[in-house]
Amino acid sequence: MAVKIEKKIKGYSVVTQEDKAKDARAAEAAAAARNAPVELPVADVIQMHERIERPEILIGSTYKIKSPLFEHALYVTINDIVLNAGTEHESRRPFEIFINSKNMDHFQWIVALTRIMSAVFRKGGDVTFLVDEMKAVFDPRGGYFKAGGVYMPSLVAEMGAIVEDHLKSIGMIHDPEMSDSQRALIAEKRAAYEQRGSKKNTEVTASASITVIEPRVEDVSVTGDGASFPPSATVCHKCSTKALVLMDGCATCLNCGYSKCG
Repeated sequence: MAVKIEKKIKGYSVVTQEDKAKDARAAEAAAAARNAPVELPVADVIQMHERIERPEILIGSTYKIKSPLFEHALYVTINDIVLNAGTEHESRRPFEIFINSKNMDHFQWIVALTRIMSAVFRKGGDVTFLVDEMKAVFDPRGGYFKAGGVYMPSLVAEMGAIVEDHLKSIGMIHDPEMSDSQRALIAEKRAAYEQRGSKKNTEVTASASITVIEPRVEDVSVTGDGASFPPSATVCHKCSTKALVLMDGCATCLNCGYSKCG
């Protein structure tokens, strides 16, 4: 197509194929620069690993175990290290564990257990698997009930429960919250059991002059800190609490709401 030039020509140059390729490459580079993702600053987060040296001071918690298997109590101390202190990434992680007692009968395996657990803590990562492994240990001589009516299959299992409570307190394990419907169900079962306990234990039928003696229903009092369950209650296999009672011919747990009949 012809182009009419109305002004005076001061100079000219011939556009070659190389010039066109160079301009195309420059346009592609500019477009790539515009579409490139913006690199955000990376936080310098310190993760738990075995190369972290022990600080001079550690934050610790001590738990007491009073087991019928021992004459003296056991004191379990778990020390935590604070990572990324003073930042939004601050967190506490278990660093070491000690068990102290006047009872020296099982000293060697207690020392071995705590050293291995401390090594696992210092390794870092997800150490919550220790809870399930320890709570699954059963004593061939039989377990025992600790305060509150919770069944412990062994001393190691109670240590696992203590580690679980500690990991919950520092935020490594989160309890699934009970739904409102489940809370209402438990409250309904407790109220029904209390109502049965308030009725008379004997009833006389005048027509046949037969005295029918119903089994006595023991009282269960619900407090602000939880519930105290009847002495005759058995262990619930779901929550390991001695709160399983017989209601309407069905085994029902007054602690977690489990029912054998559904």
